[in-house]
Amino acid sequence: MTQPQDWWRQAVVYQVYPRSFADSGGDGIGDLPGLTSRVPHLAALGVDAVWLSPFYPSALADGGYDVDDHRDVDPRIGTLEQFDVMVEALHAAGIKLVVDIVPNHSSNRHVWFQRALAAGPGSPERERYVFRRGRGADGELPPSDWTAMFGGSVWEPVGDGEWYLHLFAPEQPDWNWNHPDVREDHLQTLRFWADRGVDGFRIDVANSLAKDLTEPLPSQAELADLVDGAHRFFDRDEVHDVYVEWRTLFDEYDPPRTAVAEAWVPAHRRARYASPEGLGQAFNFDLLLADFDADAFRTVVTENLAFAREAGSSSTWVLSNHDVVRHASRYALPAGADQNAWLLSAGKDPEPDTAGGLRRARAATAFILALPGSTYLYQGEELGLAEVADLPAADLQDPTWLRSGGEQKGRDGCRVPLPWTAAGPSYGFGPGGAHLPQPSWFADVAADQQDGVAGSTLEFYRKALAERRRLQGAEELTWIETPPHVVAFTRPGGWTCLMNVGGEPVDLPAGQLVLASGDLTGGRVPRDTTVWVVANA
Repeated sequence: MTQPQDWWRQAVVYQVYPRSFADSGGDGIGDLPGLTSRVPHLAALGVDAVWLSPFYPSALADGGYDVDDHRDVDPRIGTLEQFDVMVEALHAAGIKLVVDIVPNHSSNRHVWFQRALAAGPGSPERERYVFRRGRGADGELPPSDWTAMFGGSVWEPVGDGEWYLHLFAPEQPDWNWNHPDVREDHLQTLRFWADRGVDGFRIDVANSLAKDLTEPLPSQAELADLVDGAHRFFDRDEVHDVYVEWRTLFDEYDPPRTAVAEAWVPAHRRARYASPEGLGQAFNFDLLLADFDADAFRTVVTENLAFAREAGSSSTWVLSNHDVVRHASRYALPAGADQNAWLLSAGKDPEPDTAGGLRRARAATAFILALPGSTYLYQGEELGLAEVADLPAADLQDPTWLRSGGEQKGRDGCRVPLPWTAAGPSYGFGPGGAHLPQPSWFADVAADQQDGVAGSTLEFYRKALAERRRLQGAEELTWIETPPHVVAFTRPGGWTCLMNVGGEPVDLPAGQLVLASGDLTGGRVPRDTTVWVVANA
C-alpha cells in the first residue's frame, strides 16, 4: 500500500462543482455548507479526496473561473469559516481536499486589474497584465488576429489605444507571468490554502502561463504551426520554471502538498508537468477522447503508463468532468458523432442509446478503477447521470454559447444541479430552485432512489471503490491475450480485469468474481460489461 505522503498515486478523487452540488441556503446555488452536509455520501461512496472547483468571489462570467480574489470565498457559496468547517468534516471522514487554482488569468474585477485600467498606458500597474498598443493610427485595431478559446478576439480594447490579452473570456485578463508581483502573489495564495489544511491543488490550464509576445506577432494561421515549446502562449518550456518554484513551496509541508496539472498538451510533453520537480501529476484525458474500443483503450493505457514511469509519477484516468459531455451520453452516441451538433439538436439527432450508454459508462468506469494510478470521478456519475442536452437557450450560462453566437452549445448540460431526492424542491438539491433547470427524469435516478438498491449505479460505484481499496497494490499490470473485442489485464495479487466492448459473450477468467458492471449472460461476460475476478487462494 502507498505511504501517507503518496496517497495521491492511486487515489480516487471526486470532483465537486460547488454551485451544482448541494444548496443549503435556498438561493439555487450550491454552497460550502451544502457540501459539508453531503460528506456522509462521499464517505459512503469511498472516495479518497474531493477536488473542489472554484468557490472564489466571481461574477460567473465563466462558471467561477473568473476569479476576483483567490484568497476568499464567494459570499453566495460561503465564508472562510464555513470553508474551515468543511475541511474539518472531510478530514474527519478520511477524505483529502484538492482545490482549483486558476493562474492564467484573474477576473476583470480583480483589484489589480481595476488599478491597471485606472493607471493608464505605460504604468507599472499595467505591467502585471498583458497590455499592448493596438494597430492603426489611434490603436483602434487589435494587436493581432488571434482567436480566443471561447470565440472572438483574444484582445479587448480599454479605450485609450491599448488592448489587454484574454485567452478565454474578456472578463478573464491574462496575467503577465514575467512580473515578480504575479509570481509572489500566487505563492501567497498557495500558502494561504495549504495553511488552512488543503492537501493539494488542481492547476487550471497549467500549460498557458508563459507567453512570448515579442514583435512581430504571428497571425492566427501561423500559430498553428508552432509546436513543442515554440507556441506563443501554450506549453512553452519556461512555464516549468514557475512549477519548480511551486514544488519548493509544496515540499515545505508535511506531508508535501500535491498538485495535478490540467495541461492539454501532446502526450510526449505531459511528463515534465508531472515530474517530481514540478507539479507531480498531470491529467491524462486520452481515454476521455477515445472511442469505446478495445484497441483504443489498450493503446491509451500502455502509452500513459509509460509516460507516468518516465515522469516518476502515476497516471490519471478520467472519463467525465465539468468541461465535457458526460460519458454516459458520449457512449450512447455513434462513434465519431458530432457532440456539439447533438447538443444543438437538444439531444435528439442522433437519438441516443440511453440504456447502452449507461452500460458502457459503467463498464468503462470499472475498467479505469482497476488501472494503476489515480482515478478522477465527476459529481453525479455515481448516479449514472446523462447529459442534460435539452436545456433551453434562455437558460444557458456558459460563455461559449454567447461568444460563439450560438454555434457552440457549451458545457451547461453537465453542470445541472444534482438530484438527491425524487421529491421535494429541486430534487433535494436545496430548499429553493436550481440555477439551471433540472429534467423530470432526475426523479428516477436521484440518490435516495438508488441507495441500498442492488444493481443501481450508486451501489455499483460503492462496491467498485470498496473492492479497489481492498485489492490495489503495486502500480503494475500485465496484459492478457484476448479476442479483438476484449481488453483484459492482471494486477499483482491475482486481480484480473476484463472488459468486453462488443461482440459475443466471453468466458469469465478463473477465480472469484468480485465485481461486474452489469448482468452476466449464463455465467459469461456479455458486450459492454467489465468484470473483476480474484484468483482463488
